[in-house]
Amino acid sequence: MREVVIVEAVRTPIGRRNGGLSTMHSLDLLGAVQRDLFIRTGVDPLEVGQVVGGCVGQTGMQAMNVTRNAWLAAGLPIEVAATTVDSQCGSSQQATNLAYSLIASGVVDAAVACGVEIMSRVPMGATTKDQAFGKPINKRYWQHHEFTSQFEGSERIAEQWGITRADCDEFGKLSQDRAAQAWAEDRYATQILPLDAPDVDEEGKPTGTTHRVERDEGIRETTLEGLASLKPTGRPDGVHTAGTSSQIADGAGALLLMTRDKAEALGVTPKATIVDVCLVGSDPVLMLTGPIGATQKLLADNKLDIADIDVFEINEAFASVVLAWERDLKSDRARVNPNGGAIAIGHPLGGTGSVLVTKAVHELERSDGEHALITMCCGGGLGTGTLLRRG
Repeated sequence: MREVVIVEAVRTPIGRRNGGLSTMHSLDLLGAVQRDLFIRTGVDPLEVGQVVGGCVGQTGMQAMNVTRNAWLAAGLPIEVAATTVDSQCGSSQQATNLAYSLIASGVVDAAVACGVEIMSRVPMGATTKDQAFGKPINKRYWQHHEFTSQFEGSERIAEQWGITRADCDEFGKLSQDRAAQAWAEDRYATQILPLDAPDVDEEGKPTGTTHRVERDEGIRETTLEGLASLKPTGRPDGVHTAGTSSQIADGAGALLLMTRDKAEALGVTPKATIVDVCLVGSDPVLMLTGPIGATQKLLADNKLDIADIDVFEINEAFASVVLAWERDLKSDRARVNPNGGAIAIGHPLGGTGSVLVTKAVHELERSDGEHALITMCCGGGLGTGTLLRRG
């Protein structure tokens, strides 16, 4: 297979629910990062063979192939085709993995991977609220598997791995502290695309003015005492609260991938090489243990040890997801989500995978690390995985 490199990676700030990005249209948000790839690199977008994007709430303004529509709304070439995929929370990481596969197999020489979600306007579960056309889970599914929510899955993981409320609160504070430190030290400067979002009146109509969004909005000063005062969310006696679960958020990310030969021909410098990718199935009842299997597979297939990975980006859907992964893999916590994760920054569903890969690419450069591993849990029991090497 051909060697595939990432030559640019960019993300929006992550907006909190009903925050700075909530007035934007999904096409404009995704189109902004798609277009910025070419502004940053000087590459002609006609060099791209295909665009692959992720989105979970594919209804309303995110319906009808949001990836293609965003590309066209951004004024990018009509000749470049696009596809939108759904692997639930891992959608845009799977989009990245599929874009890698298209290049590695020789179908195209360059591709864009991306993802978007504006949860403020297309809320979680929006695609299943109207069941006039049938329910997404039927009796035959129930014959094989219990159908649980992600909230219940996170609590069952905590039970199985012996994870306590105190463990989760400690991790939630760590995520917030690290994200605050990352911004204080300007670690995100190379990856963020500041945006001018429209102002709206009380009826939601544009006023003709804009406001600037240039920082992640979910970060807040956090204490263990404050976290201990929060009510559980998944169960009345559960270990997770709003302070130890991913925040509902708005955001997008995009990456420009190509063969190493193509990068050399175009005169652009690779930021990272994609070594390997995977998508694994996991217990659909626990639902959120996929990162364990994905990590184990990538390490085994590439003859690497956990100590060989300098940066891990593991989506903080819930604190127990990362803590269970940590206990099974026996990792060094200092290398895991070093700049904070979704508990502090937010989890814009279909946009998060591309955001995590972007974070990993830039953190490898900043810290002079060699390998990064990105993995996410996904609804239905899946684990996405991407293994990077710097340069």
